[in-house]
Amino acid sequence: MQSIQANNYPVHFNEIGYEKLNQHLKENKYSNLFIIADTNTNEHCLPKFLPLLETDLTIEIIEFEAGEINKNIETCIEIWNVLTELGADRKTLIINIGGGVVTDLGGFVASTFKRGVDFIHIPTTLLSMVDASVGGKNGVDLGNLKNQIGVINTPKMVLIDTRYLETVPQNEMRSGLAEMLKHGLIFDKAYWEYFLDLKAIDFDHLDALIHRSVEIKNIIVMQDPTEQNIRKSLNFGHTLGHAIESYFLENESKTTLLHGEAIAVGMILESYISLHKKLITQEEYNEIKTTLKSIYDDVVFEENDIDPILELLIHDKKNEYGRIQFALIEGIGQIKINQSVENELILNAFQDYKS
Repeated sequence: MQSIQANNYPVHFNEIGYEKLNQHLKENKYSNLFIIADTNTNEHCLPKFLPLLETDLTIEIIEFEAGEINKNIETCIEIWNVLTELGADRKTLIINIGGGVVTDLGGFVASTFKRGVDFIHIPTTLLSMVDASVGGKNGVDLGNLKNQIGVINTPKMVLIDTRYLETVPQNEMRSGLAEMLKHGLIFDKAYWEYFLDLKAIDFDHLDALIHRSVEIKNIIVMQDPTEQNIRKSLNFGHTLGHAIESYFLENESKTTLLHGEAIAVGMILESYISLHKKLITQEEYNEIKTTLKSIYDDVVFEENDIDPILELLIHDKKNEYGRIQFALIEGIGQIKINQSVENELILNAFQDYKS
């Protein structure tokens, strides 16, 4: 499968990725190699990965506990201390192998340790393959607030090997699918329509679908690497979705949502807002809502949940001058950014979701 040239780095797929990785190790005089993994990828993915490495470098593995709850500055401090104790220097290479938590956090650790060392991402979940590892965003959560601390800094390469998906549970696969559906809704109507009947999809074509999703995100990011303009389109479903995800993460009475589960709700809500701003038709909204609800279980919202979720919107990173900014779809396959939305319309969107 053809590699994709992103902004200052390549994205390689499957076998060729290991060839390029080993070539990179030979051509660059690194002092040592650190692999950052969580408990899941250390157990399930490293046994597949390590035999494919061709290097005489000293390899150290740094493991942290899996889960979004550990994507914080405290985990970073622990890893920075381990790097220091084990002799990491400016010529160290860090490989982050895992899902979005690992690539986000590992990229942030590498970007800030000694003012920045080289790093490579090897995403192992569908979500991290099509979203988290592509685009140069690295960071951690601040309490329950998603990705509040971070930098935009690109890896030396991204290696996507879809064989790692054999270790991923079905609910995690659905979580990643949400980002692929988003890419269709904001950029490629034909790609969206491919997913309208999941039973008819030939998942032998999964590699090609992942490749197209990475391609779509890369096209957008290449035009606007620092998210001043069109890259904001990738936030469709995320303004409300992130607030919902954060609320369920901090609330002990709620079952924590996977990222894609929250974003699926966000896309339904923000499609409703798009409808009532006359950006999409009723037919398009019905198609989006029906499709997403057929894939993802309904999330139950009590009346006293909504106000705290709306309060979390003020922390959204897209806000400017105190105003909440939405990226809304303008017909399936197109996007309109920097849209202000009144609270009443957001409340109506929740009511419609529950109906």
